[in-house]
Amino acid sequence: MIVMKFGGTSVANFEAITRTIFIVGSKLDQMPVVVVSALSKVTDLLYKIADTAATQDTEQTKELLGQLRERHVNLVKELLEQSPMIMEQALERVNAICDDLDKLAYAVCAVGELSDRNKAIIISNGELLSSTIICFTMNAKGIKTGFIDARTMMVTNDSYLKGEPIVDEIAQRVPGIVAQAYEGMNAVITQGFIASNMAGEQTVLGRGGSDYSASLIGMAVDAERIEIWTDVDGVRTADPRKVKNTKYLEKISFEEAAEMAHFGAKVLHPLTIEPAVKKNIPLYVLNSMNPSGKGTAILRNELIEDGVKSVSFKENIKVINIFSMRMINTSGFLRRVFEIFSENRVSVDLISTSEANISVTVDAGEKIEKTVAELSEFCDVIVDDDKAQVSVIGKNIVRLNGMLKKTFAPLKRTNVYMISQGASFVNISFVVDREELTEVVQDLHDHLFDNPEELEVF
Repeated sequence: MIVMKFGGTSVANFEAITRTIFIVGSKLDQMPVVVVSALSKVTDLLYKIADTAATQDTEQTKELLGQLRERHVNLVKELLEQSPMIMEQALERVNAICDDLDKLAYAVCAVGELSDRNKAIIISNGELLSSTIICFTMNAKGIKTGFIDARTMMVTNDSYLKGEPIVDEIAQRVPGIVAQAYEGMNAVITQGFIASNMAGEQTVLGRGGSDYSASLIGMAVDAERIEIWTDVDGVRTADPRKVKNTKYLEKISFEEAAEMAHFGAKVLHPLTIEPAVKKNIPLYVLNSMNPSGKGTAILRNELIEDGVKSVSFKENIKVINIFSMRMINTSGFLRRVFEIFSENRVSVDLISTSEANISVTVDAGEKIEKTVAELSEFCDVIVDDDKAQVSVIGKNIVRLNGMLKKTFAPLKRTNVYMISQGASFVNISFVVDREELTEVVQDLHDHLFDNPEELEVF
């Protein structure tokens, strides 16, 4: 059994869905479990519907709902033109989903209040619509396809908009549900992103959660492999939107991929790797627009060579500098500092310490006012805005002779505010001014990948 996840661009329109079905059809002997995202840009539209309804703008809400229905109805007609009976069944189901959405959106309009629970229900409709349409189309093309409502098997905590999966419950539910759906079928299809809590209430995993859904399902069914189908040929050595002459990576380790995702790479959701690691399931990043391409294989650590694989970055961060002479020889001081971050649910990336100073980085979007106020009760706190974080990632790079020299050689004229070496030996990270990020990343990438040097592990 394999798990195949297709993102929004892979199911965006008639041409994309036709390619996707062809890809799935070529792998029926491997018992594919197909996980799909909403059509490209549909989730954005659903967020807009939810937010517009909350303002009680009925006319605008009606217009947006009409756009959503029209796009999906037209797609059904285009895909199933040659199968009128199946087309009628698909249209009935698509219109039923849209009718339920209309009722909820107008109810929100009426009261002018949007709860997290109702927002989760609204934004989940994209995946329900896309999976319904693709399921009917696959059946019309002779691929007997079973439909699974992901909410029956993907279980999270009670956070409606950023649900945290309950892995043990998922592992218990998924195999039986998938096996039942597969009876008499060539493939099964389900949704990424959407889930429910233990009470059966609708939740979602948060933006980019479809990759995570696929990985969790792959773990639960002991899949031979997990395939993430996107619109790029694999993982690159840097973000091509910032860096020229990037290179595709044929294979990287689970650990390298996790670091890349965490430190800014956009190809994978940061949490995707963890479930695959638990079962040592190979994960592949592939291009649905180029199905014959090799893509990038993400494999267990021992199958990957040492060396630099990527220059990743986070474009907009804050540095929180904490000063106190009480740090010196004071037991429990650091514990109290990080308890405050934890209590306020502020995620920290990099940490650097000295005798009287702690510096940490957080995403610019983090709400840190309360954290800073509480820290200021016993420390001096300075927050530096408009910073960026750069990470050099690769297996054992911290143990490579000359790696630090090679990393910082192109940065002679750059102010570096903070340096952190990962304890896992996989990354070296540092902080620079945000306005210098593009130049820094380009220079560093050129130095590391266009002027390669042999570096020995010590």
